[in-house]
Amino acid sequence: MGTFTTSDGTTIFYKDWGSGRPVVFSHGWPLNSDAWDDQLHLVANNGFRAIAHDRRGGGRSSQTWDGNDIDTYADDLGQLLEHLDLRDVVLVGHSTGGGEVTRCAAGRGKSRVSKLLLLSAIPPLMLKTDANPEGLPPEVFDEIRQGLIADRSQFYEDLSAPFYGANRDRAQVSQGIRDMFWLWSMTVSLRSAYDCVKAFSETDLTEDLKRIDIPTLIIHGDDDQIVPIVAAGKQSVKLVKNAELKVYEGAPHGLMAVAPYKEQFNQDLLDFLRS
Repeated sequence: MGTFTTSDGTTIFYKDWGSGRPVVFSHGWPLNSDAWDDQLHLVANNGFRAIAHDRRGGGRSSQTWDGNDIDTYADDLGQLLEHLDLRDVVLVGHSTGGGEVTRCAAGRGKSRVSKLLLLSAIPPLMLKTDANPEGLPPEVFDEIRQGLIADRSQFYEDLSAPFYGANRDRAQVSQGIRDMFWLWSMTVSLRSAYDCVKAFSETDLTEDLKRIDIPTLIIHGDDDQIVPIVAAGKQSVKLVKNAELKVYEGAPHGLMAVAPYKEQFNQDLLDFLRS
């Protein structure tokens, strides 16, 4: 584990486990790198170097007032790749982290990245517009911001249910999983969490996806209540030149943490890394 300082003076915390080909994970909103611990442990035990950072604004990184946007997140990630001088990198991004790794792979990190995995990811655009009729209306994101301002602790407790699919009859979600979601979320500053809503909902990553020409695996649950598949995974696969979409039937947004989808994702992740 370590830290580095970005060009604007922000301290970024990261984990660096194992050795081998580097696999760099980017977490979703409003979490931190601990959300990837199961997968970090998995890939490090299977001959890979597993790396994950806390996005600026939360976890053990600086709680910045500015820079809570996809451009800056992607630049921070690019600087991490440069700081560790990583080559032949596999980037893995969940939710908002999927937007971060997409912009990095299409921009600053392009020469260092050789594979991309997008899990329940926000690209190409979450917000409903005339050009994106399958997106979510702006009122959805206004309600998120209102919930954060009114009582973010209770908001995060409530959000953990649809995030992991605990509000479905078939769910196998422990209270511990929901508790850890709340704990990680509370490490994020209110400013960063609030600003990131605009970042993950309004950032159009269409052109970024079109610039990506490396092997790309897109995994999305068809019962994702946070980032619905119809405007996300099903659109992204049409834009990336060398992409495959795997749809997990009945899976929620945070599928990498709950049975039986966690086991399926872990196997697909290892297969993708080894291919």
